[in-house]
Amino acid sequence: MAYVDALIIGLGNPGSRYARTRHNIGWMAADQLVSEHAATTRKKYNGRYAELRLGDVSVGVLTPETFMNDSGRSIGACVSDLKVPIDELVVIYDDIELAPGLVRARDGGGLKGHNGLRSMAEALGSPDFLRVRCGVGRPGKGDRRDIAAYVLSGFEADEDPDALAREAASCAALLVVEGVEAALQRWP
Repeated sequence: MAYVDALIIGLGNPGSRYARTRHNIGWMAADQLVSEHAATTRKKYNGRYAELRLGDVSVGVLTPETFMNDSGRSIGACVSDLKVPIDELVVIYDDIELAPGLVRARDGGGLKGHNGLRSMAEALGSPDFLRVRCGVGRPGKGDRRDIAAYVLSGFEADEDPDALAREAASCAALLVVEGVEAALQRWP
């Protein structure tokens, strides 16, 4: 028996150095949900954890405070304790394959070199969780940064990470409340 009906996870890295970087858009979206619902966050599961209600659904919101590559340790402990089924997990993360500012819902899928997803899949024994992909794009023409340096850098002046976080939070909420089909219609 689950203690919450669903769990929303925002991926990111701890520390002020990473706070508003592309790689932390998952954290920003999870924080957006917690703030919108005036939920209380507490330190738990090597992260920050809050509970809130979305309609009739009780939802846990977790932001692992392990580094991205070790997110699975926090997520695995939380999922094990709360007994949330894998098909009721929603992870929000940065995706370099999507143009900046785009949000897409997804039911499972590959790991595409994303170490946070890989750590989560290893801890859970499956990559079959729901996803909210947040487009951060790739380095532009002439930008010599590798992908790791790019995602660990801040957003450009013409990008709006707050709008992206709000959109991602809305997508995660719809996934939890109305399901995959409803979310895929709005965020295909």
